Amino acid sequence: MSDSRPLRKLGFLTIGLFDEDDPARGHESTLEMIELGERLGFDSAWVRHRHLQFGISSPVAVLAAASQRTRRIELGTAVIPLGWENPLRLAEDLATVDILSGGRLNPGVSVGPPMHYERVRQALYPDSGEAEDFGYGRVRRLLDLVRGRPATEFSGTEGFEVFSDRVQPHSPGLGGRLWYGGASLRSARWAGENGMNFLTSSVVKAEESEDFAQIQLSHLRAFRDAHPDGERARVSQGLVVVPTDSASPAQRAKYADYARERLPRTESPQGPARLMFSPDLVGSSAEIAERLDSHAAFREVEEVAFALPFTFDPEDYEQVLTDMATALGPALGWTPSEPPTLGR
Repeated sequence: MSDSRPLRKLGFLTIGLFDEDDPARGHESTLEMIELGERLGFDSAWVRHRHLQFGISSPVAVLAAASQRTRRIELGTAVIPLGWENPLRLAEDLATVDILSGGRLNPGVSVGPPMHYERVRQALYPDSGEAEDFGYGRVRRLLDLVRGRPATEFSGTEGFEVFSDRVQPHSPGLGGRLWYGGASLRSARWAGENGMNFLTSSVVKAEESEDFAQIQLSHLRAFRDAHPDGERARVSQGLVVVPTDSASPAQRAKYADYARERLPRTESPQGPARLMFSPDLVGSSAEIAERLDSHAAFREVEEVAFALPFTFDPEDYEQVLTDMATALGPALGWTPSEPPTLGR
């Protein structure tokens, strides 16, 4: 590494795919992956969120299970789309899982209307669809409730029952571990102004440039400029990274084909939102480290949650995670908090 910041925290992100006919096996595979991540020394494991698809629809429930099968690794969501959620109920669930995990939960959220809103509105908000706030106000409500601001004017005893005016349980440290997943300058600034942490991924909006790394760099700098903690404000980067050090020839060919098929979408802004996608990084750990060392945004982060490809097999994920922890992480200056334990 040259003058990049040494990597302090190494994490990974999975979508948790499952077969419709055997959902238990897919969910168990995700939990086993998180357990493997802890044994390998990863600092964090993150799960994606999918509604009406064959991926994790309830990440908070999955992470509650993971909290009872691990003891050290941090557990995150990247991200929960708040358009599907009631902030008060979500605040209760997040606080409960944070208590169960011993303060390891890192909830990431985003805003905007639910995907395919016109198709799901009747099922989701049959009576209030036109009145729902899908903007930053929904995050603000969640922040206030998680951080212990009153949810009601009433507290005290009524008959035999005792009531609190704030969300219970209250987990004091959770308010400082809330992340906003943003792809625009506006989101980056808002997250900073509201004291959140910032998740930036392999997708950004081409607002002032069509250079992915420069766009991402402008976002993290805007976030830190707006954040009370300035340069100490937490940013995590989530590129798709596939090291091949211990991969078989068949796996290497499979990974190369995967990246090749997705490469055309990275060459210009996509769709009305002008989304820019980062190329997938596939190769030896030394090759990936060299490419990251020249990535303008990576050079200014100390935390990553490398995204795993959606459609790989369990043995592929085991190989990729093992290479990340034993070869790529050290090449980026990372040291695990505990030595890896590869046996069960």
